[in-house]
Amino acid sequence: MHDQPITSQTLEDTATEALSALKAIADSKALESWYSAYLGRKGHITQMLRRVGELPKEERPAFGRRANEIKGELEAAYETQAQALKAAEMEKALSEGAIDVTLPGRPVARGRLHPSTQILRRIYQIWADMGFQIYRSRDVETDGYNFQLLNFPPHHPARDMQDTFYTTDEDVLLRTHTSPGQIHAMREYYPEPIRVILPGMCYRHEQITARSEIQFYQVEGLAVGYNIRFTDLKGTLTDFAQRMFGAGRQTRFRASYFPFTEPSAEMDVECILCNGDGCRVCKYTGWLEILGCGMVHPIVLQNGGYDPTLYSGYAFGMGPERITMLKHGIEDIRYFWGNDLRFLEQF
Repeated sequence: MHDQPITSQTLEDTATEALSALKAIADSKALESWYSAYLGRKGHITQMLRRVGELPKEERPAFGRRANEIKGELEAAYETQAQALKAAEMEKALSEGAIDVTLPGRPVARGRLHPSTQILRRIYQIWADMGFQIYRSRDVETDGYNFQLLNFPPHHPARDMQDTFYTTDEDVLLRTHTSPGQIHAMREYYPEPIRVILPGMCYRHEQITARSEIQFYQVEGLAVGYNIRFTDLKGTLTDFAQRMFGAGRQTRFRASYFPFTEPSAEMDVECILCNGDGCRVCKYTGWLEILGCGMVHPIVLQNGGYDPTLYSGYAFGMGPERITMLKHGIEDIRYFWGNDLRFLEQF
């Protein structure tokens, strides 16, 4: 085009060529290429307007006037074609993307129970089969119920084992264990015998690590009646372990200390993953700790309203998340509250 001399006929021929090419365009991308070729900064019509100075002086006004008219006509034709193409493309998109109501719907993914909820329900079932009822107690407690009535006097060293979330009122706190429910249950059921489990969330002001969280579930157990002995505690918990981890699973009890039980013990179960041979999860001992337990301390019985010379009882406490970790070889407790679907969908 630059090599050809510009004339009125060349201008008209270019306009005719442009309109013919415009009518043949069927998509927006080709339309933009057309605009660039004829009306863009380096387009044919634009370049002709810039070369008006090459014409004889007397021809310049008429040529320039006609070139501007053609440019306006082409721009108008471009806008009309652009709108037509846009409407056609939208119609095509709507027709291709239309919903066929006769097709079956996409399946909706089913929700799953959280692994903690699953193990809690299993625990509830086992203890219900053994004659225990569920007793709900509150998450917010007083220092009296959480510590003092459970034989934790002020400045007792065992309080250091449970870093506590206190409110602005130093007597009100988030419970650090489910054991305060023992006092509530005893004061409610007295003088009747008691067989209850007390599940719930506990809170401790601890550093979050692979083995510790600031919130976790516990399931407390309490039995109070006449002539209840440590052998009853051992038999009951051994039966629970075999129902939870499988018949024939070996258990053992180790002496321990808790202010609210005397004597106190911790219960181990034969490692589920290595069957007692020793592995990384059981630290090559062949045993896994699953709960703490003991005979209810006479002072705690008395604080609950029961005469310790007539009544006796046992208590135990277990962590559902810990049991889930042991059963499935999970090594980081943070997975339970991380909301990572890759972990949760495995259960």
